[in-house]
Amino acid sequence: MRKLFIGFATFALAVAMGASSSFRLNLLQPSVINGQELQPGEYRIEVTDNKAIVNKGKKTVAESPVKVETSDTKFGSTSVRYSNGDGKYKIQEIRVGGTNTRLVFNE
Repeated sequence: MRKLFIGFATFALAVAMGASSSFRLNLLQPSVINGQELQPGEYRIEVTDNKAIVNKGKKTVAESPVKVETSDTKFGSTSVRYSNGDGKYKIQEIRVGGTNTRLVFNE
């Protein structure tokens, strides 16, 4: 049975305006995006053309298709929604605190 839960990130995500959007995210536990396991720590996610590129420092550590959705209301804090079907926390969605932006990851 797949379990869903929401984890909270410690940073509010910073939004950079322009052709692409970028966000900073601090993961508190090992997390998986598109099969790539990310260790706890600070990451930068750049979203361009329905693709999320995850960087740690200057190194790209994961890439994934992503759907950017707009919610009717702003999110009070950044949260990460996971699925946990095989003992690993797979990121399904990131809700960007202070915005109405939701990043939905497809696997």
